[in-house]
Amino acid sequence: MLTLFSSLISFLMGGLPKILELFQDRADKKHELALAAMQTERELTLKKAGLEAQERIEHIQTEQIQINAEVTNNQTAMQERQALYAHDIALGQGASIWVTNMRAATRSVITYGMFIMFMFVEVFGFYYAWHTDVAFDVALNHLWDDETQIIWACIVSFWFGGQAFKSK
Repeated sequence: MLTLFSSLISFLMGGLPKILELFQDRADKKHELALAAMQTERELTLKKAGLEAQERIEHIQTEQIQINAEVTNNQTAMQERQALYAHDIALGQGASIWVTNMRAATRSVITYGMFIMFMFVEVFGFYYAWHTDVAFDVALNHLWDDETQIIWACIVSFWFGGQAFKSK
Protein backbone atom coordinates (compact mmCIF):
# COMPACT_ATOMS: atom_id res chain seq x y z
CA MET A 1 0.00 0.00 0.00
CA LEU A 2 2.80 2.37 0.92
CA THR A 3 4.55 1.50 -2.35
CA LEU A 4 1.46 2.42 -4.33
CA PHE A 5 1.03 5.67 -2.41
CA SER A 6 4.68 6.67 -2.87
CA SER A 7 4.53 5.79 -6.58
CA LEU A 8 1.50 8.00 -6.99
CA ILE A 9 3.20 10.90 -5.20
CA SER A 10 6.40 10.48 -7.25
CA PHE A 11 4.40 10.32 -10.47
CA LEU A 12 2.57 13.51 -9.56
CA MET A 13 5.79 15.28 -8.56
CA GLY A 14 7.18 14.60 -12.03
CA GLY A 15 4.10 16.28 -13.47
CA LEU A 16 3.84 19.14 -10.96
CA PRO A 17 4.75 21.81 -13.55
CA LYS A 18 1.95 20.59 -15.82
CA ILE A 19 -0.52 20.60 -12.91
CA LEU A 20 0.44 24.18 -12.07
CA GLU A 21 0.11 25.07 -15.75
CA LEU A 22 -3.40 23.58 -15.67
CA PHE A 23 -4.41 25.94 -12.84
CA GLN A 24 -2.92 28.89 -14.74
CA ASP A 25 -4.79 27.85 -17.87
CA ARG A 26 -8.03 27.62 -15.89
CA ALA A 27 -7.53 31.16 -14.56
CA ASP A 28 -6.75 32.42 -18.08
CA LYS A 29 -9.91 30.81 -19.47
CA LYS A 30 -12.01 32.31 -16.68
CA HIS A 31 -10.59 35.73 -17.55
CA GLU A 32 -11.29 35.14 -21.25
CA LEU A 33 -14.89 34.16 -20.47
CA ALA A 34 -15.36 37.35 -18.50
CA LEU A 35 -13.97 39.38 -21.41
CA ALA A 36 -16.22 37.51 -23.86
CA ALA A 37 -19.25 38.27 -21.70
CA MET A 38 -18.34 41.94 -21.59
CA GLN A 39 -17.81 41.97 -25.36
CA THR A 40 -21.16 40.27 -25.95
CA GLU A 41 -22.88 42.83 -23.76
CA ARG A 42 -21.19 45.63 -25.68
CA GLU A 43 -22.19 44.10 -29.03
CA LEU A 44 -25.81 43.92 -27.91
CA THR A 45 -25.66 47.57 -26.90
CA LEU A 46 -24.17 48.49 -30.28
CA LYS A 47 -26.85 46.52 -32.13
CA LYS A 48 -29.51 48.33 -30.20
CA ALA A 49 -27.97 51.58 -31.30
CA GLY A 50 -27.95 50.37 -34.92
CA LEU A 51 -24.20 50.48 -35.26
CA GLU A 52 -23.60 47.17 -37.03
CA ALA A 53 -20.82 48.58 -39.23
CA GLN A 54 -19.03 49.79 -36.12
CA GLU A 55 -19.45 46.30 -34.66
CA ARG A 56 -17.78 44.70 -37.69
CA ILE A 57 -14.88 47.13 -37.50
CA GLU A 58 -14.43 46.44 -33.82
CA HIS A 59 -14.62 42.70 -34.43
CA ILE A 60 -11.81 42.97 -36.98
CA GLN A 61 -9.82 45.13 -34.57
CA THR A 62 -10.38 42.62 -31.76
CA GLU A 63 -9.16 39.76 -33.93
CA GLN A 64 -6.11 41.81 -34.90
CA ILE A 65 -5.37 42.52 -31.23
CA GLN A 66 -5.67 38.82 -30.40
CA ILE A 67 -3.33 37.87 -33.23
CA ASN A 68 -0.83 40.52 -32.13
CA ALA A 69 -1.05 39.27 -28.53
CA GLU A 70 -0.36 35.69 -29.62
CA VAL A 71 2.60 36.80 -31.72
CA THR A 72 3.93 38.88 -28.84
CA ASN A 73 3.54 35.99 -26.40
CA ASN A 74 5.32 33.62 -28.77
CA GLN A 75 8.12 36.12 -29.36
CA THR A 76 8.49 36.71 -25.63
CA ALA A 77 8.71 32.98 -24.94
CA MET A 78 11.27 32.56 -27.71
CA GLN A 79 13.33 35.50 -26.42
CA GLU A 80 13.21 34.11 -22.88
CA ARG A 81 14.37 30.71 -24.11
CA GLN A 82 17.18 32.32 -26.11
CA ALA A 83 18.22 34.39 -23.08
CA LEU A 84 18.37 31.23 -20.97
CA TYR A 85 20.50 29.52 -23.61
CA ALA A 86 22.78 32.57 -23.85
CA HIS A 87 23.13 32.64 -20.06
CA ASP A 88 24.00 28.95 -20.02
CA ILE A 89 26.59 29.48 -22.76
CA ALA A 90 28.03 32.50 -20.91
CA LEU A 91 28.46 30.39 -17.77
CA GLY A 92 30.50 27.88 -19.74
CA GLN A 93 32.77 30.42 -21.43
CA GLY A 94 36.31 30.32 -20.17
CA ALA A 95 35.76 26.94 -18.52
CA SER A 96 37.60 23.86 -19.62
CA ILE A 97 35.83 21.28 -21.76
CA TRP A 98 35.96 18.86 -18.83
CA VAL A 99 34.08 21.30 -16.56
CA THR A 100 31.52 22.06 -19.26
CA ASN A 101 30.91 18.37 -19.91
CA MET A 102 30.59 17.58 -16.19
CA ARG A 103 28.14 20.43 -15.70
CA ALA A 104 26.02 19.10 -18.56
CA ALA A 105 26.17 15.51 -17.26
CA THR A 106 25.43 16.14 -13.57
CA ARG A 107 21.88 14.75 -13.48
CA SER A 108 22.67 11.69 -15.55
CA VAL A 109 25.88 10.94 -13.58
CA ILE A 110 23.97 11.12 -10.28
CA THR A 111 21.16 8.96 -11.64
CA TYR A 112 23.48 6.31 -13.08
CA GLY A 113 25.66 6.40 -9.97
CA MET A 114 22.69 5.78 -7.69
CA PHE A 115 21.45 2.99 -9.93
CA ILE A 116 24.89 1.32 -9.99
CA MET A 117 25.11 1.61 -6.20
CA PHE A 118 21.63 0.10 -5.86
CA MET A 119 22.53 -2.76 -8.19
CA PHE A 120 25.82 -3.36 -6.33
CA VAL A 121 24.04 -3.63 -2.97
CA GLU A 122 21.37 -5.95 -4.36
CA VAL A 123 23.78 -8.19 -6.30
CA PHE A 124 26.29 -8.35 -3.44
CA GLY A 125 23.46 -9.14 -1.01
CA PHE A 126 22.31 -11.96 -3.27
CA TYR A 127 25.89 -13.23 -3.65
CA TYR A 128 26.37 -13.19 0.13
CA ALA A 129 23.07 -14.98 0.72
CA TRP A 130 23.95 -17.62 -1.89
CA HIS A 131 27.34 -18.38 -0.35
CA THR A 132 26.06 -18.48 3.22
CA ASP A 133 23.25 -20.90 2.25
CA VAL A 134 20.42 -18.55 3.09
CA ALA A 135 17.08 -19.78 1.76
CA PHE A 136 15.98 -18.00 -1.41
CA ASP A 137 12.69 -16.74 0.02
CA VAL A 138 14.46 -15.33 3.09
CA ALA A 139 17.10 -13.62 0.93
CA LEU A 140 14.43 -12.24 -1.38
CA ASN A 141 12.46 -10.84 1.56
CA HIS A 142 15.59 -9.05 2.77
CA LEU A 143 16.80 -7.84 -0.61
CA TRP A 144 13.45 -6.79 -2.06
CA ASP A 145 11.69 -5.55 1.05
CA ASP A 146 8.97 -2.91 1.26
CA GLU A 147 11.40 -0.01 1.61
CA THR A 148 13.35 -1.10 -1.48
CA GLN A 149 10.13 -1.43 -3.45
CA ILE A 150 9.08 2.06 -2.37
CA ILE A 151 12.40 3.58 -3.42
CA TRP A 152 12.34 1.77 -6.76
CA ALA A 153 8.72 2.74 -7.45
CA CYS A 154 9.40 6.40 -6.56
CA ILE A 155 12.35 6.62 -8.91
CA VAL A 156 10.62 4.95 -11.84
CA SER A 157 7.39 6.90 -11.31
CA PHE A 158 9.21 10.21 -11.08
CA TRP A 159 11.37 9.75 -14.17
CA PHE A 160 8.80 8.11 -16.44
CA GLY A 161 5.79 9.93 -14.97
CA GLY A 162 7.54 13.23 -15.64
CA GLN A 163 8.09 12.18 -19.25
CA ALA A 164 4.37 11.43 -19.64
CA PHE A 165 3.51 14.96 -18.52
CA LYS A 166 6.09 16.57 -20.84
CA SER A 167 4.54 15.31 -24.07
CA LYS A 168 2.21 17.74 -25.78
